[in-house]
Amino acid sequence: MSSQFTTAQLEAFLDESLPNEQMTVVEAALRDDPELVERLSALVGRRDAGVHTVGAIWRRHRLSCLTREQLGSFILEVLPEKQTQYVRFHLEAIGCRYCNASLEDLRQQHAATDLDDSRTRREKYFQTSAGYLSRDK
Repeated sequence: MSSQFTTAQLEAFLDESLPNEQMTVVEAALRDDPELVERLSALVGRRDAGVHTVGAIWRRHRLSCLTREQLGSFILEVLPEKQTQYVRFHLEAIGCRYCNASLEDLRQQHAATDLDDSRTRREKYFQTSAGYLSRDK
């Protein structure tokens, strides 16, 4: 049963970089499969001993992840088409938890900024017209 997961998937599980659904599947399998627990323990042992693969280093340092600037440009829809396609692939097909979390954070900040800007504009309009409203004619 433990062969249903690749070493790369188990390493991603250890790095908490699998999509939520896959994390749940691995966790459930770990409860029922002592062989899988043993494989995972061996991976942890190799990591602790300093044995790393290029793929593991790539994943751990998230070399294919997007910068916040790229994600911000994606939100504003100003990226070139090829980059937009990669961002969508990375977020949707790969399901990168880190980039999806950053994207959600940026969207919340963007929404809060828009709300603050409209309040500030409204206050300025009121302040500039308050003098006209209070004058007796």
